[in-house]
Amino acid sequence: MSPRSASVNEELRRRSRERLLQATVELVAEHGYEATTLADIARRAGVARGLVSYYFPGKRQLLQSAVHRLMHRTLQAALERAPRPSGPDAGQELMARAIDAILGLAHDHPLLMRTHMAGILTAAGFIQCPEQQRLAQLLRETVVAYGSSDPDADYPLLRALLMGSVVAMLLPGAAMPQARLRAELLQRYGLAWESGVPPDEGAPGGTRTPGPVRGGQR
Repeated sequence: MSPRSASVNEELRRRSRERLLQATVELVAEHGYEATTLADIARRAGVARGLVSYYFPGKRQLLQSAVHRLMHRTLQAALERAPRPSGPDAGQELMARAIDAILGLAHDHPLLMRTHMAGILTAAGFIQCPEQQRLAQLLRETVVAYGSSDPDADYPLLRALLMGSVVAMLLPGAAMPQARLRAELLQRYGLAWESGVPPDEGAPGGTRTPGPVRGGQR
């Protein structure tokens, strides 16, 4: 049997890494961070335990990459969902979709997202990885489509606003409703409540539908 080519080996490594990331998301969502071991993750992914350490220096780094992968895949699916927005208001619709995608993850996966945010806010800090870079690129493209004249400044602001909203949704004992946080973000960017994917409960009382804001400026 002839040895595998370099391209085949690379594809096998990519698939193993992807399975590890998916297994991490599943297990932490099911059992929590502390109850999930690297051996559990390797077993769920169907790979040797040693491969986990080969790709990731530790469980915290693995979790951040796994959640960033979930975030960028969820965001990409939302931005590309049919019908694709077009015309002068396409950027506004894309911004609303981005907001809904990230808030939706906090709503649908509270344990996973709470664990992720706690890791970022501890000594582990914010870990740069390919998955995080893909997420960053999608968010930056969103602010560009929205009409930002300074995406290098507006992208970090959008990221901070989304992270703050996720924390507010998941804060034990003082969680804020998703609809209220969504309304505040939509108002910040001059977006109508009907943009994106509005939650079933409707707009919270006392909010207003703002007029359009161009160029990322208020």
